[in-house]
Amino acid sequence: MNHKEKINDYCKLLEKQTAIQIIEWASQTFGTKLVLASSMGAEDQALTDMVVKANSEARIITLDTGRLFPETYQLIEKTQRFYKKSIEVYFPDYKQVEPMVLTDGINLFYDSVEKRKKCCHIRKIEPLERAFKGAEAWICGLRRDQSVTRTANKVVEWDEANKMVKINPLITWNEDQVWEYITLNNVPYNKLHDEGFRSIGCQPCTRAVREGEDVRSGRWWWENPEHKECGLHLPKSK
Repeated sequence: MNHKEKINDYCKLLEKQTAIQIIEWASQTFGTKLVLASSMGAEDQALTDMVVKANSEARIITLDTGRLFPETYQLIEKTQRFYKKSIEVYFPDYKQVEPMVLTDGINLFYDSVEKRKKCCHIRKIEPLERAFKGAEAWICGLRRDQSVTRTANKVVEWDEANKMVKINPLITWNEDQVWEYITLNNVPYNKLHDEGFRSIGCQPCTRAVREGEDVRSGRWWWENPEHKECGLHLPKSK
């Protein structure tokens, strides 16, 4: 059975399953080869709660790009203490960061989409590739209604870039459902959400969302909507 057939079978199997049931299935199917990649955002905090309650052996990893908000660091610490589960923190390679900054400047991401994607690749994608070594599947908090770049995502996909299965338990959820889960289950969350930050990434590339704007309008707000991905959730370029 090829990857496409296997993914189609997974999607049919999980089509009407709840998020926690999807995580339980993933845990049973992949065991210690399963990774939850958390940005410490609201969706990923809800998923962390589900992973812990499913008694999953999944590793939880996060990326410290070196440009995060202080509140995000506080949440990493609080989450580990709250769930008594280690979060593996991966950092960018200084041998790549230092030449980039020397050549393009400390805030190169404001200059062009190409430079911003270069920064994202060095600070996010390369560390994530290291974090995924030995894994066969990863869980992430994508939702279809987050942006125009995510409307076609499915509950289970083949991640060609990383050669592994990608599982999106919250793909059909809306933002209200995420916050309802967080409230009902007393899940720790980033306090910047209370200040209008609906999606939180690196500090220089994130602002609060204004009334009437979509959930990811505060991310890379100077770019067109179709460019607003760091590369973690885009198909591999041919």
